[in-house]
Amino acid sequence: MDIVAVDGLVKRYGELLALDHFDLHIAEGEIFGLLGPNGSGKTTAINCMLQLLTYDRGSIRLFGEDMAPARYDLKRRIGIVPQQVAVLEELSVRENIDFFCSLYVSDRARRRALVDEAIDFVGLAEFAGFRPKKLSGGLLRRLNIACGIAHKPELIFFDEPTVAVDPQSRNAILAGIKGLRDEGATVVYTSHYMEEVEQICSRIMIMDGGRVLAQGTNEELKRMVSTGEKIVIEVPSVSDAVLRRLRALPHVLEAGHADQTLTVRCEASPHNLTDVLGVLGAARVQLGRVYAEPPTLNDVFLELTGRELRD
Repeated sequence: MDIVAVDGLVKRYGELLALDHFDLHIAEGEIFGLLGPNGSGKTTAINCMLQLLTYDRGSIRLFGEDMAPARYDLKRRIGIVPQQVAVLEELSVRENIDFFCSLYVSDRARRRALVDEAIDFVGLAEFAGFRPKKLSGGLLRRLNIACGIAHKPELIFFDEPTVAVDPQSRNAILAGIKGLRDEGATVVYTSHYMEEVEQICSRIMIMDGGRVLAQGTNEELKRMVSTGEKIVIEVPSVSDAVLRRLRALPHVLEAGHADQTLTVRCEASPHNLTDVLGVLGAARVQLGRVYAEPPTLNDVFLELTGRELRD
């Protein structure tokens, strides 16, 4: 069963079309990556799914049932970890988690057990009595997660949960998200850190302008675009004539030389490296280290959404 089923969603803000017949289907037990540049419609889509925004057209079904503003039975099965840390400064770590859990669970004994489990899950046991202002950025992020997942939601929305945290905290957060999946939760994950999405997401959607541009597994997305491998060679110097010959090769998209490094970006082809080395060998270019990098999710994202700056 699809835990999330969104079909033909249209949302307008006056003349602005924020969602243009947007479709999204997420199966139970997935970590689904939702990617897009600023203003692409990600947050609008999520807020519509959560019934925090009205929409003009389309249908939203969660857990196989129609979602509506008054479907509190469905909302109790959902957890939200927002990008901005949302905790109460006057409460301790334990009190914060208990407060947010109490919005879903009224039984105190059960809630106490859930709070203890959430504290252990995010590794905050030794900080349970601390107030938020005494926590580092990484610990605050982990508290934010604990507040969103303490009630054991079946569907969890993570909105950039690793912004501005150190690598150790980031690894702990990503491991925790995979742990939630292993315990049966379905996760919708948004981030601008492409390596994180590659690491943990089973399927990925790239959207822009309120529309779906592409979706699939990490490997499927890489096969959808022309971007192939990037060949990097340590070369003290390369003449303009050699660069022109490289750019003229059948599958080469661009070639440039800077800081004693030649970089050649190619379309997918089994002969790219052989062709590039053939041109350099014919010109008797002195070569240093040579390596080829496969396309990354970042390459796919930029090819689909463009390279211009966004506000």
